[in-house]
Amino acid sequence: MSGVFTLYHDGRFWVGVYEIHEDGLVRAARHIFGSEPNNAELAAFAAGRDFVRLADEAREAPPVPASERPKRPAKQAKRAHEEAGIGTAAQRALRDAVTERAAENKAARKRRAAAEATRRRELARAKSRAKHRGH
Repeated sequence: MSGVFTLYHDGRFWVGVYEIHEDGLVRAARHIFGSEPNNAELAAFAAGRDFVRLADEAREAPPVPASERPKRPAKQAKRAHEEAGIGTAAQRALRDAVTERAAENKAARKRRAAAEATRRRELARAKSRAKHRGH
């Protein structure tokens, strides 16, 4: 049995993943640090209760065959985070409102541009008719 601890930045937070390799199987658990931990904080984490808890979580995790283990865990964690989106219901509602407002503004801009193009075309046609009348 061997264990590997990997620290990476997922685009938003610093995340530590502890993997346990045994008999061709891999078990893993993650710990979210938030801001970038310095060496002293990592040493305190490794020597403290948090790492013991992380190791216990990894031991209790379902085993995955090593051949199916993700080659790029940071990329997959980022993808999973992006799929989940913003965390709270209020933040999701705000995001949906902003998206809806943007779509409405885009449609309104298109309508204004079409109306302006029609107005300019009518002005050009009226000017052209006036020239052909001979007055």
